[in-house]
Amino acid sequence: MATDRASLSKVVSDQIRGQILDGKLRPGERLVEDRLSAELGVSRVPVREALRGLSMEGLVRLEPNRGASVAEITSEMVAELVEVRTLLEALNARLAARRHDPEIVAALQDTLRRGNAAAQSASPDHLARLNGEFHERLAEASRNSVLSDIMRSLRERTSLAFSINSRARARDDWKEHAGILAAVIDGDEELAALLASRHVQNAAAAFAKAQEATDQAAAD
Repeated sequence: MATDRASLSKVVSDQIRGQILDGKLRPGERLVEDRLSAELGVSRVPVREALRGLSMEGLVRLEPNRGASVAEITSEMVAELVEVRTLLEALNARLAARRHDPEIVAALQDTLRRGNAAAQSASPDHLARLNGEFHERLAEASRNSVLSDIMRSLRERTSLAFSINSRARARDDWKEHAGILAAVIDGDEELAALLASRHVQNAAAAFAKAQEATDQAAAD
């Protein structure tokens, strides 16, 4: 049935997306349909459909006669994504402060508590999942489903670039989360928007610094 096929394609898509976002599949790595279908225990059809969908999200690159590979993040792509995400994260935080939802705020406080603890010793994968959870819940706090969907897509596209690249950055990341949440709780729309936009810019700056160090090491 078409519904079963669509559901299977979504399951496969979620699994491949998770491997990309967790860093198990690295930028530039080839995504071979036969291998993926064997690993996931499905036919090539849902794998092909999943790869096509992930290419629309910007996580996979499809090339004629060469197949699929994990998308590589360029500095130009990061700059474009940062421009958009800076504006939308600010709007999201502003709406969260305006529409203050006690239940979601309580959930955010719980995520913040776990994130602060994890920043001291947790693995990058675990930190990435908690970071995604915080931003997902902050998007829910805006109570705007259209904005939430757009933000989810942007987070997925920027997750590789904005991954935590040092323990110090992890601690800074959660300090910034705490500041945003405090402004949301206080109902301070302007401060929440300002801190959210700075948070994106700080993550982008950390990526640029790490990328520069990587390029320098390669040159040496």
